[in-house]
Amino acid sequence: MTSFRSDLLRTLDERGYIHQCTDAEALDSLALIPRGVTGYVGYDCTASSLHVGHLVSIMMLRILQRAGHRPIALVGGGTTKVGDPSFRDESRPLLDDAAIEANKSGIRRNLEAFLAFDSGGAVLVDNADWLDELRYIPFLRDFGTHFTINRMLTFDSVKLRLEREQPLTLLEFNYMVMQAYDFLELGRRHDCRLQMGGSDQWGNIVNGVELGRRIDGQQLVGLTTPLITTASGAKMGKTAAGAVWLDAERLSPFDYWQYWRNTEDADVGRFLKLFTELPLDEIARLEALAGAEINEAKKVLAFEATSLAHGSPAAEAAAAAARAQFEGEGEATGLPTVELAARAAADLSVLELFQLAGLAASNAEVRRLIRGGGARIDDQRIDDEQLVVSRDRLAQGALKLSAGKKRHVLVRVA
Repeated sequence: MTSFRSDLLRTLDERGYIHQCTDAEALDSLALIPRGVTGYVGYDCTASSLHVGHLVSIMMLRILQRAGHRPIALVGGGTTKVGDPSFRDESRPLLDDAAIEANKSGIRRNLEAFLAFDSGGAVLVDNADWLDELRYIPFLRDFGTHFTINRMLTFDSVKLRLEREQPLTLLEFNYMVMQAYDFLELGRRHDCRLQMGGSDQWGNIVNGVELGRRIDGQQLVGLTTPLITTASGAKMGKTAAGAVWLDAERLSPFDYWQYWRNTEDADVGRFLKLFTELPLDEIARLEALAGAEINEAKKVLAFEATSLAHGSPAAEAAAAAARAQFEGEGEATGLPTVELAARAAADLSVLELFQLAGLAASNAEVRRLIRGGGARIDDQRIDDEQLVVSRDRLAQGALKLSAGKKRHVLVRVA
């Protein structure tokens, strides 16, 4: 562990956020000056919600703010129109302006759970404010001379695509220049001196640091986090069911709580440091638990992580629902709820019902679930693929549908 003078760098280091830094000593000094340091993380508007894969960088912005500094969350209204090619085998789908604006609003809602905007000091900016106004030829003339094709081809984000013989468009090739220009522009507009991001962004961040030095003589610093994978090697934030979204409309607080509750034993201590604000001595106590007691540490992780993303009441409701479902304490009232449209107040086949509840994507998937013994209604196993749930039963109140041991939904007619 490196010896840092600033509370900011000590906290980031002790909790495992630091992977690479272009100039750790300079950043440590910046974090000690009275006006503090302004740092940013960029998020392209590719979806209406951020997910757990973004959570490390969000927590870094939160730590920055809690240490008395100013965080900037940059939404890529401009760069989303190009698409980041980093470590992708194919181009990202291009979105229209309306979709980008809708996604931008969703991302702000996610970030507001973690950062205090407006009077709290955090800033949300959109790089479309400057990228959309650029004239192409003057931009190439003023900034293109600082990027050589030779060097750009050495970055992993480009090299891996070419090694796999996958096409890299001229549009995507501009992305790293645009991201570097973002850092320059934020330095000019907001006195921003720090860019943070995942390790896959190292090349893009270094480009921005160098561009600021060459054009404006700015002392900029880049800091990356390690790639977060689970003990079994899985990518953080991905499950068999898809991304672990931060938006409650895309993933219920109960399912979010369950995601953290199902953390592998070997990951509990590391995830408590990264994704909660518990003191390190308490984390040390929890990660030392052995055998069945480690489950208590997982519940603490689930509660604290869910509280940050969705608030304490939602975390308490999710914990209570989990106790009712898995420990037989009380009624499972905190489970995610699906309200069926009025047309669904007719008789429904079990195949259709499970799909409407979001527990399966097709008739074949429901049949596989039934044949495997994993389909239940009100905790009663379903063996009949032709089962029909009557409109009278639906009218009596919520039905609890279960797919396996860990996926449960309450279904009621609106």
